[in-house]
Amino acid sequence: MKFLIIRFSSIGDIVLTTPVIRCLKQQVPDAEVHFLTKSNFYAVVANNPYLDKVHLLAHSWELMIEELQREQYDYIIDLHHNTRTLRVKKALKVKSFSFYKLNIQKYFLTAFKINFLPKVHIVDRYLKTVETLGVKNDGAGLDYFISPDEETKRHDIPASHAAGYIACVIGAALGTKKWPVHKWKAFCEQMNHPIILLGGPEDAVAGNEIASTDTVKIYNACGKFKLNESADLIRKAKFVISNDTGLMHIAAAFKKQIISLWGNTVPAFGMTPYYGDAPVADVVLETKRLWCRPCSKIGFKKCPLGHFKCMEKIEVEDLLKKAKQRV
Repeated sequence: MKFLIIRFSSIGDIVLTTPVIRCLKQQVPDAEVHFLTKSNFYAVVANNPYLDKVHLLAHSWELMIEELQREQYDYIIDLHHNTRTLRVKKALKVKSFSFYKLNIQKYFLTAFKINFLPKVHIVDRYLKTVETLGVKNDGAGLDYFISPDEETKRHDIPASHAAGYIACVIGAALGTKKWPVHKWKAFCEQMNHPIILLGGPEDAVAGNEIASTDTVKIYNACGKFKLNESADLIRKAKFVISNDTGLMHIAAAFKKQIISLWGNTVPAFGMTPYYGDAPVADVVLETKRLWCRPCSKIGFKKCPLGHFKCMEKIEVEDLLKKAKQRV
């Protein structure tokens, strides 16, 4: 039986689909599982042993559709459910199961602060799409795979961090998901332990500012490593402090203890660190009972009201207390 799973973006969302990939492959006899995503997210699924083939949306939609039509799938598992995936399903003309995005419920929460969302993690909602095929949650949590040639070497980080470090993910796709730089500076200055800052090239300047408080204790790795190399640094960390972003979910795949920082988004959206049945204790730090929060299901470049209280009110002292309990 041949399956095509679709999730075009982004890093965290794709990582959250991995239980569907694994359970489908392991529980459906003779399952052949393919995955369709954007070319810039190939690294997220490139090494997944439960996938037989990865298809990419790159330069030509027509060539991609032609390639998919040749595969002759039995089923499409649509875990993105937007206009693009609708086009794919219409072109392939096979039976499909689609993920219900709860957009109306999310609208009521962001616009009117009325929560109609079910208390169900998005992973379990993804798995709902394949339950009619007899697939059940195996409780193993998320997957993330790194090839040996993508692993970081001992000389890739300072010798001062070789005995262990805290990974701090300062990046995020949008500004309202990022704990402010001055907060990170205060935390890193007072935390008496080696720290590696992680983020993309766009976070390098902020990382330099944070690391300037102590360039020996704090190593700014933002923009210096590829995605899977950063994932490997996450895997080797003692524990992880992270904004609501893709590396947070990668950390959960490695069963790392996580202290997550939440700004304009909220855990009620169902995208907290997911460990399956593993007994891993994570900590959520957020500003509760703030009238304007959540202001968006995704985020903004900057606070639309200008005060950014959702992140500014997460106190450095609270993070220090939680972090010191883990070293």
